[in-house]
Amino acid sequence: MASSFYSIFLFSLLLISSALAKNSFRPKALILRVQKDPSTLQYVTHLNQRTPLVPVSLILDLGGQFLWVDCDQSYSSSYYPARCRSAQCSLSGSTACTTECYSSPKPGCYNNTCSLLPDNTATRTSSDGELGSDIVTVESTDGNDPGKVVSVPHFLFVCGSTFLLEGLASGVKGMAGLGRTKISLPSQFSAAFSFHKKFAICLSSSNNGVTIFGDGPYVFLPGIDASDSLSYTPLILNPVSTASAYSVGDASSDYFIGVQSIKINEKTVPINTSLLTIDSEGNGGTKISTVNPYTILETSIYKAVTKFFIKELSGVPRVASVAPFKACFNSNNISSTRVGPAVPSIDLLLQSESVFWRIFGTNSMVQVSDDVLCLGFVDGGAKPRTSIVIGGYQVEDNLLQFDLAASKLGFSSSLLFRQTNCANFNFTSNA
Repeated sequence: MASSFYSIFLFSLLLISSALAKNSFRPKALILRVQKDPSTLQYVTHLNQRTPLVPVSLILDLGGQFLWVDCDQSYSSSYYPARCRSAQCSLSGSTACTTECYSSPKPGCYNNTCSLLPDNTATRTSSDGELGSDIVTVESTDGNDPGKVVSVPHFLFVCGSTFLLEGLASGVKGMAGLGRTKISLPSQFSAAFSFHKKFAICLSSSNNGVTIFGDGPYVFLPGIDASDSLSYTPLILNPVSTASAYSVGDASSDYFIGVQSIKINEKTVPINTSLLTIDSEGNGGTKISTVNPYTILETSIYKAVTKFFIKELSGVPRVASVAPFKACFNSNNISSTRVGPAVPSIDLLLQSESVFWRIFGTNSMVQVSDDVLCLGFVDGGAKPRTSIVIGGYQVEDNLLQFDLAASKLGFSSSLLFRQTNCANFNFTSNA
């Protein structure tokens, strides 16, 4: 056990020293640009990877276990497979070993290599994949502007297969996992550059959103630091994996929070609150997702929330439902505010009555046509794995900071109240 820990410790030191050797300065934080794909409603980011360097488009997967990339048609002279029982294998938590690959050696096909399970979390499809490492480059930031490009020479990732890309946005080559594992992007970047084990996401529906690895400030034009007014709630570890495929004993890499109840117009919605806790088999609870486009509610919760919302908005004429939504309204009868359509607010109450995530009209209502607005929540069925999945639309223009060391989530509520949004990071200084 001691020797295994020592190997992992040495490997972490190698990551740090090799990264710093390639860069003339130590970045305070790193930044990735994020765009919303209008066809799939997925959030797409980009890394430069391999030798020679090529841009790789990836789906941003908040709860993803690691970076996985289609290696079937890739080439890189700086790729290294992770050998069975190596320090890299131990760090990744892999317990599987591929002894023989029936093809000529190439990324994704080497003998005696460590293997993991790359997971397309959008289609719930998984397969075996080889663990390896390669160079990646990414922009640094001081929290105000993008800065120099830095590199991590031996960034661990998993080789997936081309068929895993089905259902993902056009041109995408894999998924960038930000989840609660030792080889996710936040874990590897913080180890490589010795900065705080924190990251923040700020998604936009219209332009460049951002993911920032490292501590704040997180400054958006016109000079507003979104990190200075966050509310905090504990992150909850689900002890049972919520991935499509996993090994027995794996914990979930998703980020769960402790929603205690739901209010609409500050009135409590009657729901079965036992569904809001995680049971011994890992079912229930509330997690946050960047892969699901809209918030998904267990059927009884969905019916209760929809019924209550309709009652509170009774003065606005209903119109025919528009899939996948049920509660739709004539938007000509709904006025506009700084934070979107003037509709009842929806509060997710957390550890106390004074700590709640408030969802305003800009994040609750979806404009499906010129004169129709629908409540942007969908029915997840009677027995979903997770009772509430907070989807991308409800997260947009909210800054979320994930403090992995302290296991807590900082959240801003809508930045529109502060006269800024997630598209306002100052990328123009280094376009």
